[in-house]
Amino acid sequence: MPYLEKTTAQHDADVSIYFEDQGEGQPIILIHGWPLSGAMWEYQVPTLIENGYRVITYDRRGFGKSSRPWNGYDYHTMAEDLNDLIEQLEIEDVILVGFSMGGGDLAQYVDTFGTSKIDKLVFMSSIAPYLLKTDDNPSGAPPDDVFKGMENGIKNDRAGFLKGFGSGFVNYEENKERISQAQLDYNFQIALDASPKGTLDCINAFGRTDLRNALKKIDVPTLFIHGDTDNIVPIEPSSKQGHSIVKDSKLEIIKDAPHGLYVTHKDEVNKILLDFIK
Repeated sequence: MPYLEKTTAQHDADVSIYFEDQGEGQPIILIHGWPLSGAMWEYQVPTLIENGYRVITYDRRGFGKSSRPWNGYDYHTMAEDLNDLIEQLEIEDVILVGFSMGGGDLAQYVDTFGTSKIDKLVFMSSIAPYLLKTDDNPSGAPPDDVFKGMENGIKNDRAGFLKGFGSGFVNYEENKERISQAQLDYNFQIALDASPKGTLDCINAFGRTDLRNALKKIDVPTLFIHGDTDNIVPIEPSSKQGHSIVKDSKLEIIKDAPHGLYVTHKDEVNKILLDFIK
């Protein structure tokens, strides 16, 4: 199995990042959301490969088959992991797709490393640019009501919290015809297998990191995809605000789609994605 081996001196830990590299053509890297792994992309990978793309998925540190260091769950470190993967594979003209928390990896990558190796960006149900409610970000989610509650849920009953989160992730009651209980259970198992420490620390990263200035540096064609019934990531401080910041950007809103639209509305998502990257 392919791993990116790296030493993160700033966190005093050797880290192995698991990735899969399939297909031929222009490279596209798919970055998973919280608290999942690269396995979430199984409904996108075949379509992209069949349409002539080289598809790379990887597991964020602490998730899936990657190492589980105690520290390093901030966007600066995770952007370094992404850059190291791009450097090791020696790829250019890359399309980056980030789902939910993965949108923060995209924004921080551009902020730190620029866009010289990037062709296009796709933010899907993304947390970027800023979820936290502040005086200058009034549409954000209040930290005490949302993020501290999530942190307490992980600390006190991780399995119970993730079980409920998984149902809200796809608006299960409204989408039973689109997603099975078995798929819901599968997502839950992926989430449960992740590092408890990584699962906890990532909440601070995606919930409290201000990436508005990072998005101002984006100078490549960019797509924002969001569902209009996303109950996990509000569309106003995320995709709508991101679209207003990034000059060369497009916003696609999928009617009745939840946060986990990559699985409930996979056909619509795949068509929008292919139309944009071609």
